[in-house]
Amino acid sequence: MEISRSQLQDKNLKTQEITINMGPQHPSTHGVYRCVLTLDGENVTNLENVMGYLHRGMEKLAEDRTYTQFIPYTDRLDYLAAALNNIGYVETVEKLLDIEIPERVEYIRVIVSELQRIASHMVYIGSYALDINGFTAWMYTFRDRERILDLFEMISGSRMTLNYPRIGGVSHDLTEEFIAGLRELLKDLPSCFDEYDGLITGNEIFQARSKGVGVLDAETAINYGISGPNLRASGYKFDLRKAEPYSIYDRFEFDIPIGENGDSFDRFVVRMEEMRQSLRIIEQALNDLPEGPIQAKVPKVIKPKAGEVYHQIEGAKGWLGYYLVSDGSTKPYRLHIHGPSFVNLGVYPEIAKGGNIQDAVVILASIDIVLGEVDR
Repeated sequence: MEISRSQLQDKNLKTQEITINMGPQHPSTHGVYRCVLTLDGENVTNLENVMGYLHRGMEKLAEDRTYTQFIPYTDRLDYLAAALNNIGYVETVEKLLDIEIPERVEYIRVIVSELQRIASHMVYIGSYALDINGFTAWMYTFRDRERILDLFEMISGSRMTLNYPRIGGVSHDLTEEFIAGLRELLKDLPSCFDEYDGLITGNEIFQARSKGVGVLDAETAINYGISGPNLRASGYKFDLRKAEPYSIYDRFEFDIPIGENGDSFDRFVVRMEEMRQSLRIIEQALNDLPEGPIQAKVPKVIKPKAGEVYHQIEGAKGWLGYYLVSDGSTKPYRLHIHGPSFVNLGVYPEIAKGGNIQDAVVILASIDIVLGEVDR
């Protein structure tokens, strides 16, 4: 029996799909995350998220800790942005208690929050470049992040999981050494950001690997509940600090950077610009920093009335929210954490399908997850 040319081509081109694991010990999974890839050659036809390797039962632990005792646990959620986790939690408790925070505390929290946002984005930028085999940029971003961690150590005694905020205030006032060091840092960081642009943003290899890769349109992003820089990179201009101002963010002038194409390149560029906007906020807060107490009058034994409250802030990776239920005792009856890394990771299979396995690494890096916040 004769075989036609088209039949022969179909026979030769037919391939068998294979299934492989990426993670949970793969260096590009940014922690103990695992995904199951179905491949046709090098093309990704399906991707499945597999999470839970770092699950520590944070929300359940809260039920057996007092409101104050749980503050250090929040450091370990997004451990690259501990201060933001702390501030989001203590503001939720303060909302439940209906207490007024001193003006100086509000300004200090804004300064620390934006420093933490920059430090988190620096890890993102360096690790993103490293995933595409750009080691030099990793060294530059971690060099500059060390200076921010030095500042955190001055006021809290810790560098990474700093546990600085308290219910009603902060643990220590800003020192003269801190303020002098911060002013020096503010002068130096713009040139540091320009270095990142020269090393990464304008690099033709980085652009070739990230432009048009992992495109996420605004409608899909909203449907998946995506928030933070990933949502804004898709062209949707929404930032909780502007749209639903909390703390004193309505007093500061800053822009909301957005992307045009929603691809892996835009997700990088948006975070680069966000660091510059954070600098603007810090400069304004530092110049307007008032004198005053660093702690509100809070009962020694915190025992909120029975009720429930939800509060969210613009975290480094998106909307970080806490839902607290009080039964009138000294411990939360229920705590639920809305972790942006967990929510944002949900869209990964959607935007990775159709690309190749190399693109899958780039897309995951561009989403910016931290497993402490994914698994909790």
